[in-house]
Amino acid sequence: MKVANVFLAAAILILSACSMDGQKLVVVDMSQEVDSSVDGRARQILARMTLEEKIGQILQADISAVTPDEAKAYNLGSVLNGGNSAPGGGKVAAPIQWIELADEFWLASTDTTDGGIGLPLLWGTDAVHGHNNLQSATIFPHNSGLGAANDPALLKEIAQVTAREIRATGLDWTFAPTLAVATDDRWGRAYESYSENPEIVAAYAGAFVEGLQGEAGSEGFLRGDHVIATAKHFLGDGGTQYGIDRGDTIGDWDEILHTHGAGYFPAIEADVQTVMASFSSVNGEKIHGSKWLLTDVLRGELGFDGFVVGDWNGHGEVPGCTPEDCLPALYAGLDMYMAPDSWKGLYNSMLAHAKSGELDLERLDEAVLRILRVKVRSGLLEAGLPSQRLTSRPEILGREDHRAVARRAVRQSLVLLKNDANLLPLAGSKTVMISGSGANSMQQQTGGWTLNWQGTGNENKEFLTGETVFAGVEAAMAARGGSSFLSTDGSFEEKPDAAIVVYGEEPYAEYRGDRTDLVYEFEDGSNLALVKKLKSQGIPVVSVFLTGRPLWVNPHLNTSDAFVVAWLPGTEAGGISDVLIGGETGEPRYDFSGKLSFSWPDNGVGEPINAATETGVLFPFGFGLGYSDTAEWVPLSEDPGLARDEFTGQIFMRGEAVAPFNLFLGDSSNPNTPVDALVGQSIGGAVSTRGLDYKAQEDARVFTWSGNKAGTAKLQAGRSIDLTRQGDPSEMFVQIEWQIISAPEGEFRVILDCGEGCEGGMEISQYLSDQPKEEWISSSFPLSCFVEQGLDPTKVQTAFSLSTDAKFSIALYAVSISRFPGTKQSCGKVFEQ
Repeated sequence: MKVANVFLAAAILILSACSMDGQKLVVVDMSQEVDSSVDGRARQILARMTLEEKIGQILQADISAVTPDEAKAYNLGSVLNGGNSAPGGGKVAAPIQWIELADEFWLASTDTTDGGIGLPLLWGTDAVHGHNNLQSATIFPHNSGLGAANDPALLKEIAQVTAREIRATGLDWTFAPTLAVATDDRWGRAYESYSENPEIVAAYAGAFVEGLQGEAGSEGFLRGDHVIATAKHFLGDGGTQYGIDRGDTIGDWDEILHTHGAGYFPAIEADVQTVMASFSSVNGEKIHGSKWLLTDVLRGELGFDGFVVGDWNGHGEVPGCTPEDCLPALYAGLDMYMAPDSWKGLYNSMLAHAKSGELDLERLDEAVLRILRVKVRSGLLEAGLPSQRLTSRPEILGREDHRAVARRAVRQSLVLLKNDANLLPLAGSKTVMISGSGANSMQQQTGGWTLNWQGTGNENKEFLTGETVFAGVEAAMAARGGSSFLSTDGSFEEKPDAAIVVYGEEPYAEYRGDRTDLVYEFEDGSNLALVKKLKSQGIPVVSVFLTGRPLWVNPHLNTSDAFVVAWLPGTEAGGISDVLIGGETGEPRYDFSGKLSFSWPDNGVGEPINAATETGVLFPFGFGLGYSDTAEWVPLSEDPGLARDEFTGQIFMRGEAVAPFNLFLGDSSNPNTPVDALVGQSIGGAVSTRGLDYKAQEDARVFTWSGNKAGTAKLQAGRSIDLTRQGDPSEMFVQIEWQIISAPEGEFRVILDCGEGCEGGMEISQYLSDQPKEEWISSSFPLSCFVEQGLDPTKVQTAFSLSTDAKFSIALYAVSISRFPGTKQSCGKVFEQ
């Protein structure tokens, strides 16, 4: 045995002899090891593992759906906390609770009293702009804002702070950085992208990975204050057709790799330890099931040697798979299944496949070996109980020097689009009013993936560090002899010298943020009205726009004297006041240095624009004024380029969606596949459509469900619709003119929704079975029945959808929501006409 191995064996024996509350603290016993290399140690561990331990090692469960005892019993290799998971089951938890739960999982996974190998599990977290599930953490600007700073050194600092704060709560692994190149701003995850320009993404990727993990090959690599990083989401998630989340990136492969793979080359060069597979597809092939992408390209061409982890039940979206049964993803190159709530079913099916001979045991060993190498390389086997690690220091969360880095990031990300008559910077000795919905809102300035998944429902008092835009301005003015006051509605007793109006997007994440256009507000928007009101009173207005992506704001730009894009700045909005508020006489304290990381649109249509020469660009990539720049403002067109479609009651007519609705087909492979032609199908093939002659040529559509998996056909608007503007919902009916071609062989539901967890539905399979086949009929469903089931009629998004996992076929001609005053409604009853 080598000398180094003797010391290692001795250290392990000492750790194995320790105890806490009677529980032996056991790390994997390597006292018999003959090869101390990373690969050698991993192979020796693998050789001692049972089949059950191997299967458990490739599964990752969410802490909301697994207990430490279950993690022990099933030998799980990893746990994660999803966007809505915190220790104790609430939205948030104190730092000590994170450490205590980490201890529980570590003790459970390393317990060898059952004769198992006792391999520590990894805990992964979505710390995507700081350790953003923690109330006291330093929350940085989202990536689209950081791209505007164009400063790789700053990104490395941000990653280092994030890693320290993750380690402070006893965790090992973050699912960051996101290396998407968002080429369509309608995508609901656009703010997770640093830029539409792959060069910025590439420049940031290596710096951020090194900041998180440490320098590859150095003594501190993955140790101490460093954590395991994840390059995600491989590959092309920012380029999906129409910007649809979980959609399909279509095009020439070399172009796709050059654009969307730009960040992966430097990330892999920096020895990133894990890569997360994307939900999306490339040229119709689901990435979680693509051996070509996950094995041939990622490992063969790019040289990645860590392990590939899936996204949230993403394996279940592979054709032929379910969340609880999916060998194809393993064979494609997935090494660890992110199976948050499906892990137990997946374990059982995997074990059954192994016993029947269907599971390729060599491929299983390969996946386990890759995970073991990362665990060995990261020092996890020797790290010990999370609470006893030197890095577990909750007191450093939101530390002053950490917040200073975040504040600097805010300053550097601000982009000045307009500064008429050199209104900015505002003199610190003046009186300033701060107004608008985002003026004093931590929720609006932090956006999605903050305290919870969507970033909604967060009150200011829930943030234990940071400051709002108002708080920052108030402090800056007071320090320079001036004054400020908050008035979200723009009212005042004494006229201010200037007004800072803060407004923008409300929080969202992932597919809920997908849009069909980029119009921020039409002419009757409340924020535009506020700016106009103040201007009409002779008050100079500075607009501070909080947004995750470029949006059409021409009327706001025209009306404002100055316009600043602040993106989603995180908790340290004081960085905004550093730049906007000058000295006592108005001399700049900090200049604007941010440049647009995305092209800014001159219309609201939403067609992708990624070059200055393309039609539809107002401000090109790289634009941004400084205080020394002079630019005469030329009034912009206030025509958004698309009609504002008012809801008239018609949803579907003559076989086509009626604006503002669009037709989508969906299944587990993608819930929102747009249908632009008469013939189309969902990505997983669960439901398809074709044209049919009824009263004229192809003026109806046939929808066919294959019966292989659940599928949905739905009519969805890009913006929520208030049905109460049409009248009393208790007097309204959903009217359908359709033809039942075959009876459903199972449940069939009509659903209306107002977003995730906000829907109402009726199960109508028996009604459909009772109808004459291949004859056109008219049916009416009381709207009140959907409201009783949970639909909010004031913010309807999907005005009609049909969903089943059964084999079924219908033809559809028209759908509308109509009001019939005085008509008695009865839930559960369909009114035939």
